[in-house]
Amino acid sequence: MSYIGGKWKAVILMYLISKKRRYSELHQGMKTISERTLSLHLKEMEADGLIKRTVYTTKPPLKVEYELTEFGRSLEPILTALSNWGRDLAETKNLESI
Repeated sequence: MSYIGGKWKAVILMYLISKKRRYSELHQGMKTISERTLSLHLKEMEADGLIKRTVYTTKPPLKVEYELTEFGRSLEPILTALSNWGRDLAETKNLESI
């Protein structure tokens, strides 16, 4: 659980399932995460081997992309199942409140 625990790690990994993303894309997709928290989690997940950080030294600015490693991809079925469960639960709760 230390690999995906907490409020944001699973969310970040879900964003990276579909494609590589730049830092700004991740931050825009998760508007309520602070830049410090996002940066910290990305560093932790890179150190854990879940994501790969690629730096392109293009001119102008430096371009950095994040993508899942094979180890990170191994979590895809688990993350997808959790996402589906949460979506189903939200739909059930919405129907019960009507």
